[in-house]
Amino acid sequence: MTTPTKSTSLQAYRLILYRRPLHPELFKIRARRTIEQDGFDFEAWLMPGSHLMRFQRGVHSVTELTTDIDEGVPVRNLITEFPCAGEREHEEDLGNGLNFVATVQTEQLPESIYKATYDELIEFGTENEALIHEWQDSSGKCVSILDLQRYRNEVHAQGYHLRCQGGLVLRTHSIFELTGEKRS
Repeated sequence: MTTPTKSTSLQAYRLILYRRPLHPELFKIRARRTIEQDGFDFEAWLMPGSHLMRFQRGVHSVTELTTDIDEGVPVRNLITEFPCAGEREHEEDLGNGLNFVATVQTEQLPESIYKATYDELIEFGTENEALIHEWQDSSGKCVSILDLQRYRNEVHAQGYHLRCQGGLVLRTHSIFELTGEKRS
């Protein structure tokens, strides 16, 4: 595997969906949360400017990687990938009682609106005990936030990645769910 390279371009961001777990040594994990519940296991990793979430029922799993890494990401058991630029929606019935739904929205903000959005999302993340990782790029403060809600048969996750350089804001909303035929 080659060394991952990061881009500051909004065009570089993509959502990648796998039918397998990925190894933590491939990523610079800054925050982590797990959920163990009757019927499924869930794990979320937060990295600078990206996140990974794995939803698993028995031996069957789905993993979402949202990243701006240009190269070096795994390709084995890839289900789909798509760019995050603009607005996107995706739904995937994975069989084995697993379903995945995602919406993605990106924008580039002027400096004053970026700063207000940054402050608002830091407050939101803190109040909701979300995973938060702050860092700096060459232009100023950046943050990645992952807010998780657990329900009986599903997990909802809102991701926010703000990059000061270019005023980049990426918002994701993912739903990992057990479908009716295999619920515990």
